[in-house]
Amino acid sequence: MGKAILGIDVGGSTTKIVGFREENGKRVLIEPQCVRATDPLTSIYGAFGKFTMQNGLALSDIERVMMTGAGATFLDKPLYEGLDCRAVPEFNSVGLGGLYLSNLDEAVVVSMGTGTALIHAKQKDEKTSIRYLGGTGVGGGTLVGLSRKILGVDTIEHIEQLCEGGDLSNIDLRIKDISTQNIYHGVNTELTASNFGKLSDLANKHDIALGIVNMVAETIGMLAVFAARNFQLDRVVLTGNLTAIAPIRHVFDVMEKNFGIRFIIPQNAQYGTVIGAALCPTEDL
Repeated sequence: MGKAILGIDVGGSTTKIVGFREENGKRVLIEPQCVRATDPLTSIYGAFGKFTMQNGLALSDIERVMMTGAGATFLDKPLYEGLDCRAVPEFNSVGLGGLYLSNLDEAVVVSMGTGTALIHAKQKDEKTSIRYLGGTGVGGGTLVGLSRKILGVDTIEHIEQLCEGGDLSNIDLRIKDISTQNIYHGVNTELTASNFGKLSDLANKHDIALGIVNMVAETIGMLAVFAARNFQLDRVVLTGNLTAIAPIRHVFDVMEKNFGIRFIIPQNAQYGTVIGAALCPTEDL
C-alpha cells in the first residue's frame, strides 16, 4: 500500500479534507470530511487531526498535503515539520475535481460556494487545461445573507425546510404573466421573467424562502448555460455545498429540460475542489 496524498480546502468557516492512496496499482479515495471552526487555522488543524486519526494515518504514511482555498494563505509554514505541504490554485482544483467526479474529458465545472466560479476544464493526452471563465457574487453567501435579513434564519437546513410548501407564483413574474400569447416562439412560458417581480402581499415565509433559493440557482444556472454553449458543450458539472440543497437541485432539473444542458451533480460533489487539490500534479505547481 502506497503513501497517502491529502487535499485540504480551507474556507472561511469550514475546512474540507480528503485523501488518496495507492492500493494494488489503483488510486483509492479516502472518504472526505468537513470540519467547522471559527478561524482557518483552528479549522485546518482540526480537520487534519480528525482525518488522520479516523483513518489510522501517521505522518510517515502521508506523501504530501495539497492545500487550496482562500483560507490556506493563513498557513505560512508546513502543518508539521518534515511534511511536504504545497499550495494549489483554487481554480485548478475546481477543474480537476469536476472532471474526476464526473468521469468526463471536458466540461464546464461550476463551483457553488459562498460565491460562484465557472471553469472550463479539458483533459487531453494526460494533460489538463484549466481556464477560469469568471463567476458571480451570487452563491451560498447570498442565500444565507438574504434569508437572515428577510426571514430571520441563517442555516441551510432551516432555509431548506422553509422552502417546503413554498409557491413561486406568489414571488416570481413568469413569461406567461406578461403575455397572453406566446410571442417568444419556442420559449417555455413558465420561465422566470423577473425574480421577485410578482412579490405578493400574501407571500409567506415559505414562498419567500423558495424565491430566494430559486433566484440564486437560476442566476448560477443561466451563467453555466451561456458558458457551456460558448464551448459547444451540453454538460455542466456542479460542485460545492449548494449541490446538497434539494430545492436548488430541483431548479437545475427544470433548467435542464428547458435549455438542453445536462447538469451533472456527481457523488461527493460538495468535495469537488478539495478532491481536485489532492489530484493536482506536482509538476503543475
